[in-house]
Formats: sequence, structure tokens, C-alpha cells
Amino acid sequence: MVRRNTLRAVTGGLVAMVVLVSAGRAVAQNSSLFYEDLPNNAHPLTLKNSSWMYQEQDPAKPLKLNDLITVVVDIKSQVVSDAMVQRRKQAQLNAELANWVKLQGLSLRPDNMNEGDLHVNGTLQGQFRAQSDMDTRDSMMFRIAARIVDIRPNGHLVLEAHRTVKNNDEQWDQALTGIVRPEDVLPNNTVLSENIAELSIFKKEQGHVRDGYRRGWLYKLIDQYGLF
Repeated sequence: MVRRNTLRAVTGGLVAMVVLVSAGRAVAQNSSLFYEDLPNNAHPLTLKNSSWMYQEQDPAKPLKLNDLITVVVDIKSQVVSDAMVQRRKQAQLNAELANWVKLQGLSLRPDNMNEGDLHVNGTLQGQFRAQSDMDTRDSMMFRIAARIVDIRPNGHLVLEAHRTVKNNDEQWDQALTGIVRPEDVLPNNTVLSENIAELSIFKKEQGHVRDGYRRGWLYKLIDQYGLF
């Protein structure tokens, strides 16, 4: 019985040694996209070779002078300000003139006050209080086609756009200029306004609608200098 167990143990040890020698290095399962130690016949796991819904993007087209790029303008700003000023002033004056002088020739001589000393007594009180609240919100959204008018030595693109829309007596003028990097231009040939440097937007309205809410020169003068 002891010999049989010993024989089984020796046989099991030999089988294990043969398996380890023949197997070589064991590779465990790994789903990382960045592992490096791979078998010779394996490929890195990427979206292109593992996803059924992957669609390769079209290569970016080289941009040249006079090419058109659609600019998506989406500008939003909000300013909230709350201020309060309160000032109080109180002063009291009690003065008495006891001596005076008079000019006699080229010399100054004391001048007696026969009717009594001059006396001044007064109180000044003042109070100022101001409170102001401001809450402004601005929003501008539109799309406009811009033309590449210049390419800087570092590759940055200079854009310029103009558009005029006229409907009967109503007219809308829009203009845009700025500088953008080529890598910020999306594959669909559009660029966001937030990626444009030195952005300058000009927008003007003319017609009956504009005349209905525009300020006259007198109201502009009053608002600017605060006459009332």
C-alpha cells in the first residue's frame, strides 16, 4: 500500500513538471487598452477591432485661402451686482472773533470791537444713502459662413464673415472676424465661437422694429450724464 502511494506521488510530480515545461509562460486575461506584454499573435484591444458600432472619421481636409468655414456663434453672459452705500455726516461750529486788526499807514494796529465780539454758532447734519441692484443677461445665437482671408506663419486661420438680410423695410447686418487654430475646425467644417481668439462680432438692425425701441439723442445724453 505504501509503495502504491509513493508511486502515485512520483508519477504526479513528473506529470506536473512536464506540464510546466511544455506550457512555458502563462498569459492571463487582460482587458486593458494600455497593456504591453502581449503574445506574438495578439493585437491591442481598441474600439476599431472590438466595437460593432465603430465608424472611422473622415480625415481632415487641408484648409486653404478663401475656403469657407461655418461659425456657430453661441454667446451667453450673466452679470449680477448688488451694492449699498450709507453715509452720515454731522458737524458743529462754535466760533468767536475776539480780536481784529486795522491797517494804519504801512503798519497793522489792533482794532477794538466796540459793538461786541463777532460770534458764529451753527450745526450741519447730512445723510446719504444709495442702493442699487443690477441683473443682466445677454444671449446671442446664430450661424454664419466665414471665409479664410489669411493663414499666419504658425498655421492659425484668420476668418472674416459678412451677411446682410433685408425683408421689406427691415434689414439685419452681421459681421464677424477672429483667429482660430486648424485643429479646432470640426470634421463637418464648423467651428465654435468659443474657440475663436480676438473674436469681434458686429450686429445691427434697421427698420420699423428698431425704430420702435431705440433711444433718441436726448435720452442718450440724459442716461450718459445723469442729468436727472
